[in-house]
Amino acid sequence: MVSASDNMAVETAMAQENTQQHFLTDAAYRQRVEEDFQKRKAIIGGNFCNVAKLSATQAELEALQFLYAYMPLADITDHTVEYYLANVRASNKARQQMAWGKNVPELLFRHFVLPVRVNNEELDDARSVFYDELKGRIAGLSMRDAILEINHWCHEKVTYQPSDPRTSSPLATVRSAYGRCGEESTLLVAALRAMGIPARQVYTPRWAHTDDNHAWVEAWADGKWYFLGACEPEPVLDLGWFNAPASRALLMHTRVFGYYDGPEEVFLRTPCNTEINLIGNYGETANVDFTIVDENGVPVSGARVDFCIYNYAEYCPVVAKFTDAAGHTSLTAGKGDMMVWASKDGKYGFAKVAFATDKALRISLSHNVAVREQSEATDSFDIVPPPEKANVPFVSPEQRAENNRRFEYEDSLRHAYLATFYTHERAVDALKGKVVGASAEGLQRLATFLEKSSGNHQVILDFITKNAVSAEKTQRVTDLLATLSDKDLRDIRMAILDDSYAAGTQLSPRVENEMITRTFKAEFRSMFSDKEKRKFQKNPLELVKWIKKNIRMNPDKKSPMIAQTPMGAYDYKITDRRSRNILFVDMARSFDIEARVDPVTGKTQYKAEGKWADVNFEKVVKQVAPQGTLMLRYEKNAIVDDPKYFSHFTISRINANGTTSLLEYPEEGTTWGSTFKDGVSLDAGQYLLVTGMRLASGAVKSEARLFSVEEGKTTDLDLKIRTSPTDVSVIGSFNSEAKFQTLDGREVTFLSQTGRGYFITGLIGVGQEPTNHALKDIAKVAAEFDKWGRPLVLLFEDEAAAKKFNAKEFPGLPKNIIFGIDAGGAVRQEISENMKLSNKSLSPIFFISDTFNRVVFIKQGYTISLGEQMEQVIRTL
Repeated sequence: MVSASDNMAVETAMAQENTQQHFLTDAAYRQRVEEDFQKRKAIIGGNFCNVAKLSATQAELEALQFLYAYMPLADITDHTVEYYLANVRASNKARQQMAWGKNVPELLFRHFVLPVRVNNEELDDARSVFYDELKGRIAGLSMRDAILEINHWCHEKVTYQPSDPRTSSPLATVRSAYGRCGEESTLLVAALRAMGIPARQVYTPRWAHTDDNHAWVEAWADGKWYFLGACEPEPVLDLGWFNAPASRALLMHTRVFGYYDGPEEVFLRTPCNTEINLIGNYGETANVDFTIVDENGVPVSGARVDFCIYNYAEYCPVVAKFTDAAGHTSLTAGKGDMMVWASKDGKYGFAKVAFATDKALRISLSHNVAVREQSEATDSFDIVPPPEKANVPFVSPEQRAENNRRFEYEDSLRHAYLATFYTHERAVDALKGKVVGASAEGLQRLATFLEKSSGNHQVILDFITKNAVSAEKTQRVTDLLATLSDKDLRDIRMAILDDSYAAGTQLSPRVENEMITRTFKAEFRSMFSDKEKRKFQKNPLELVKWIKKNIRMNPDKKSPMIAQTPMGAYDYKITDRRSRNILFVDMARSFDIEARVDPVTGKTQYKAEGKWADVNFEKVVKQVAPQGTLMLRYEKNAIVDDPKYFSHFTISRINANGTTSLLEYPEEGTTWGSTFKDGVSLDAGQYLLVTGMRLASGAVKSEARLFSVEEGKTTDLDLKIRTSPTDVSVIGSFNSEAKFQTLDGREVTFLSQTGRGYFITGLIGVGQEPTNHALKDIAKVAAEFDKWGRPLVLLFEDEAAAKKFNAKEFPGLPKNIIFGIDAGGAVRQEISENMKLSNKSLSPIFFISDTFNRVVFIKQGYTISLGEQMEQVIRTL
């Protein structure tokens, strides 16, 4: 342990050393930062990086200058320079006190330790909090062992739970004890950086072989980058449940803070960050050159080239590049297929590229947004993901056993913390006698909000009990809490709740997935006179005019648009497109004007005469978009009864500049039959309909159709879901006479339990993210499994795992489940050897076989929509 006197001595030495040294020792780079800093200062003005009242060394000032030269606009307008100076000093403290600090190169410290922001999370004081908690724990460890130990600490604090795309802050994630992969990896990066270890969040923006995406962490130790699954500790580095799927990925990337000149391929440079390509760390790659030409074959410079991965039935743009003067660009990716969408000035074109075979591709901007597309404009594509070639490091049985022991102990620590949260029953008891005027049903609803609040329960409980003092006020409390997401309930602050509760008719503080960290409704109401507010209410376009006149637009359009708080945009009088939309909605609601960002189209709107009118900051006139009707026809087949949005098809609007914007219909419940069968209203314009069927191999049978919607007219289209009658075939064998152990200790064969015919076997890992995903996916299609009527055999690794399994966490599983234990791992051993699985220890493994010992389907590890994939196989069988 380091004593207080030692700390003081170190800090004194640091101050003396920093006085004599530059933070940026390379003079040329220091000059670049100075120039970029002055450009930002000229644009933003105001109180930009005002250090006049600070007592800081030359090195600290240079570090601040580096941060302010490149930080997103929201970080400038919503946090003080004192906040960043405190983080600079915390970073330097870790650099001085950690044994490895002197060995971290300046380049890595600058870009992968110093920056506070990891993703789009709310910034907090995690750096100092985590340092104090971790410094003793990793004392005396090597750099690699410290990385592993910090991940064990993260697992004690947080476990996986899917949620909305907003990224909670590291401290909020710890307080809630839950996080999706983006939040878990943000937490781990923050913890590693707090200890002076270079770290970065790595994303595969979309998987190639299955739907969804994933994020994990790379950490640098002793001259090399290693990867690890956040909050999922393993005995060694470069190991996670995603080794195999990562080898099948098309792209991995990370956004590096600032102007970064490292060894990796650069996707894109923006005034804030450098986006780099990391796919070569995980699988085999190839590079393809692209030439973009106009309809006459002339190369197009400055064309935007979006590289798209088929995922969730969308050609999802994951990387954007721009062509040079000769119309060229290039990309390195995994050896699979991508869609490439090129556009400029309303002209666009698209094509499929096969990185396994193509060396160069030429794309013509042959389509024009201004020219009506015919419904016959259809192309079919067979999209193939890269092959699996996982590289899995060795883990001895002793290492695995010790890691499992620690894993279980860490689970117990976290479960003890979770036990302090409110169950529904405890929530009801806590509210009884403290809520006035609530019906029995109303009390249950308030208890549900309290139950969902996790570690934020005291805030929610206090808010309810101090305000629910009459029937009218209790209803207002309920209405306000109902506007919040589950994640909001876990991290919203009392000040925000109080601000919205005291507002007028528009209760919700949330517009989309922005951070809500500063109050604004009371402030806006006090800043404007009653006369001005009545003018805005009478005609919301007056508020649009006010914003356009008084709030400048940031000329930088390439950097990530992390939403400013409304007060941050107001204080600095500068904003970006996303933050301006949020600002309008929040100001309008503060003045009792109904306003929103439409969740499907993304358009900013206000209510006028009972209709939603569009906000256009360029033409400040009332606009109700002309609309037509889209009618989709579909003939049911043996594979898909009612195609699902995001599973089988999506629709994207083609924007005026030729890029695309996905229509974000709700994932749950949006199907052909529920939404499109009888026609749906769409704004007039051009659209792209994408359909696809994910095959058991991970490949996709896809179709792309361009079409137009005209005002007052109906566009009729056939919804075609391409299928493959030959995709399901015998791919291996599994002995149906193999034995497993029932939960009551009997040894039985599969045949004796399943009877003749096909059955499903799942080898599952309790409490692991891939297994949780799999079981929840299966629950979604339980009706089809029950209709099929064949058994689903779920086998735990051992009796201890069986006892830990809580079926209540997975409501709605199929009825015909047989639980058992794969005693000694015999079943896993056989299926792994027969199917030549590269990592037999990776869970879960699901396979479909029959009592003639034929395997027709197998998936291992993390697989989104596993239930739907098996449903398709069942239907084909």
